[in-house]
Amino acid sequence: MAQRSPAEIRNSIESNRMELAVSIDRLRGEVAHITDWRGHLQRHRPEVTAAAAVVGLFLGARMMRRRRRRS
Repeated sequence: MAQRSPAEIRNSIESNRMELAVSIDRLRGEVAHITDWRGHLQRHRPEVTAAAAVVGLFLGARMMRRRRRRS
């Protein structure tokens, strides 16, 4: 392995540090986008509304069945 001068090593470290900073910023942006549940709800409003309606109907039907059994 060839010997590197101290200046080359410093330059390499600084380059790696800059690349790491860019990667961390990109990762932060991706994490913020993925965990933005309000944004997901806005983008998928029709699907969420339909799912909520189905769940509501299911739970309502189930409650009605329980009431009929107790009466």
